[in-house]
Amino acid sequence: MKKLQSLLIGILAIILILFLGVHQLEKASGMAGADTLTIYNWGDYIDPDLLRKFEKESGYKVNYETFDSNEAMFTKIQQGGTAYDITIPSEYMIQKMMKEKMLLPIDQKKLKGLENLDERFLNLDFDPQNHYSIPYFWGTLGIIYNDKFIGEDEIKHWDDLWKPKLKDNVMLIDGAREVLGLSLNSLGYSLNSKNNQELRQATDKLNNLTTNVKAIVADEIKMYMINEESAAAVTFSGEAAEMLDGNEHLHYVIPSEGSNLWFDNIVIPKTAKNIKGSYDFINFMLRPDNAAQNAEYIGYSTPNKAAKKLLPAEISSDEQFYPNDEVIKNLEVYEDLGAKYLGIYNDLFLEFKMYRK
Repeated sequence: MKKLQSLLIGILAIILILFLGVHQLEKASGMAGADTLTIYNWGDYIDPDLLRKFEKESGYKVNYETFDSNEAMFTKIQQGGTAYDITIPSEYMIQKMMKEKMLLPIDQKKLKGLENLDERFLNLDFDPQNHYSIPYFWGTLGIIYNDKFIGEDEIKHWDDLWKPKLKDNVMLIDGAREVLGLSLNSLGYSLNSKNNQELRQATDKLNNLTTNVKAIVADEIKMYMINEESAAAVTFSGEAAEMLDGNEHLHYVIPSEGSNLWFDNIVIPKTAKNIKGSYDFINFMLRPDNAAQNAEYIGYSTPNKAAKKLLPAEISSDEQFYPNDEVIKNLEVYEDLGAKYLGIYNDLFLEFKMYRK
C-alpha cells in the first residue's frame, strides 16, 4: 500500500511540475492572463513610443513579435502555439484568413473612433462592411529614381524600366505579385490576372528586363538608393518616403497606367486570449493623435482623416504619398488568387529569377 501511495504521490508531483512548467513558459512568452497583449506585426511598423504609451495608459504588458511576409504570418497563426491578440495582414491575406475562418468578427459597438476613418478606405471588397478588419495603413507600389542618373520626363511609366539607359541600374522588390504585377500592368492587364496567356506574356517581357536588373532585394533597397548605388527601383510608397528623407535627389512616381493600391488592416485572430485588450489597442490606434504620430514615424499613408489633419502640410499635401482620386481609380488591390494561381505566380517569378542567371 505504501508503495502504491508513493507511486501516486510521485505521479501527482510530476503533474504539478509539468503544470507549473507550462505556466511559466506561457508567462515568459507573454501568453498568460488578461494583463498581456500579444501583437504580431510587420517589422518596424509601429512607433515604439506608442507601444510604451499604450502600456502606460492601459496597464497591459505588450508582447510584440514581427513577421516579414503575409504568408509567414498566416502559417504561424494557422499552426497555433502562440495566441496572438492582434495581427496586421494585407488585404488579400485578410480574404484568405476569412475563408479559413481564422478571424473573429469585429464588434463595431466596442469601437471608439471609427468615424475618424476616411470612408474611401472602409467597406472595400476584401472585407465588406469591415466585419473582420480595421484600416491601419495604405499605400501604393511605384518607382523611385535618382535625378542624377535619369530625368523626370524619362521615368513615368513601367515601360521606362526597360530603357537601355538603365542597363544594370534597376532594383526590384523581391515579391512575385509585385514584379509579375508591374509587367502585367505595363501590358494593360490586371495585376490579378488568372489568364495563362497574359501571365506568359508578362513573364516573357520580364525576361527581357534582365539586362537592366541590378538586384532583386527587399529592405536593402532603402540603403542602396540612399547611397546612390542604383538609378531606379521598384518599391512601396512608405519605403520610398524614408528614402526621400535620406537623399534629396530621389523621387517617387506612380505609373499612370496602373499599379497596386494596398491596405494593411488590424484583425483579431480566432486564437486571441485577450479580447478586451485587442479592442483597447484598436481604439488606441484610432485616436487621431496616435495615428498621426504613427504615420510620421512609419512614412506610410494614414487612412485616419482626423489624423491626416494633424500631419505637417508637406506630408499631408504630398501627392506622391496621398494621391488624388484620379490616380487612385487606376490602381488595383491585390486579390486572393487561391492556391493554384498563387503557385503559378511564384513559379513564373522563380523562372524570371533563374533566367537572370
